[in-house]
Amino acid sequence: MPPISDRTRLIASATRRGQGRRPVNPPLERASTMLSDDPALMQDGSDGPVYGLDGTSAARELRALLAQMEGGADAFLVPSGLAAVTVPLVALLRPGDEVLTTDAVYGPTRRFLTRHLAARGISAHFHPADAPIETVLAALTPRTRLVLIEAPASLTFEMTDVPALAAACRERGVLTVMDNTWAAGLAFRPLAHGVDVSVQALTKYVGGHSDLLMGGIAASAPEIVRAVAHAIEDMGWHVSPDDAWLALRGVRTLPLRYEAQARSALEIARWLKARPEVADVLYPPLAGSIGHDLWRRDFEGAASLMGVIMKGGDTAAAHAFMRALSLFGMGYSWGGFESLITFETPQLAYREHAPDLPGQLLRLHIGLEDPADLVADLEKGLEAWRALQDSNLQPSA
Repeated sequence: MPPISDRTRLIASATRRGQGRRPVNPPLERASTMLSDDPALMQDGSDGPVYGLDGTSAARELRALLAQMEGGADAFLVPSGLAAVTVPLVALLRPGDEVLTTDAVYGPTRRFLTRHLAARGISAHFHPADAPIETVLAALTPRTRLVLIEAPASLTFEMTDVPALAAACRERGVLTVMDNTWAAGLAFRPLAHGVDVSVQALTKYVGGHSDLLMGGIAASAPEIVRAVAHAIEDMGWHVSPDDAWLALRGVRTLPLRYEAQARSALEIARWLKARPEVADVLYPPLAGSIGHDLWRRDFEGAASLMGVIMKGGDTAAAHAFMRALSLFGMGYSWGGFESLITFETPQLAYREHAPDLPGQLLRLHIGLEDPADLVADLEKGLEAWRALQDSNLQPSA
């Protein structure tokens, strides 16, 4: 059979022959206890799960699809996107080790590094988000065990030359883990570019409907697969069968949703870039934007998440902008069908190398709504922004 696309692969497992009469998706199985007909089969390594923690049909099917999509030997499910990052760190690091990562790393990941791992003798160091590969490599020390990569980086969307960084780390015996949530396992495949572990928040695009929490971990090297499997087993991580079933349903339409939302996001990014109230749009697929050349070279698609730097303003102006919108929900997360907006300037205070931005930073997630309607909604936000700016410029009586 010739190679097939992701659009086909993520559906083909549902229609494969030779299984008799059955529903398209596996039945939803809620189980803690698994029964056997033979005592010899009541042990790990036998045919099928021996306890609910091992995962029922939907979870096993989802794991298989994620492994295929990511190009890994195996994939694992954990209860959240944050757990997808933290489990490999727990599995692969030991007291005395160091982690090197971008200063723009996802906030809860930073908290885990500086609070949980630091208390256990594992230190974290943060390089500037826009640092070239040479600067990142120069920050490695004899104790550096692992480099944690985000590309694009959280909030400010800096890109990294992932293939070059992964290859250089491998030469030095340093492991690499990449948070690949923005690419959803579709637009970029870290394992194929030399990264040791690819993780993503399945909460986002795979789930796609803002109604579940889940993370995915993919790897190929046997020793890494084994270490991750042991960490999950030892900590008792498990995803509910209901959530696994919902995520399996979501992954079938992932490529279509991802592509459609990216088209809308690029249209809106171009519109925002031309607005006089906007200083810059941080969206790698946008020509002239930060990291565009690396994105064009390495990525096959894009998420619909972007940063918008306003010209000046303050917290009140940002809040006025957000309150004026009716189609953008005010809530964290992204990757669902709905558009969202958040105010991110306060988050930059946690960085060691905070960027010097000319104004307030907003983050937009573009959903499946008609982009023309979203533009009209954003126009209302910009009107509220201008009105507050103009009132601040009025001389006092």
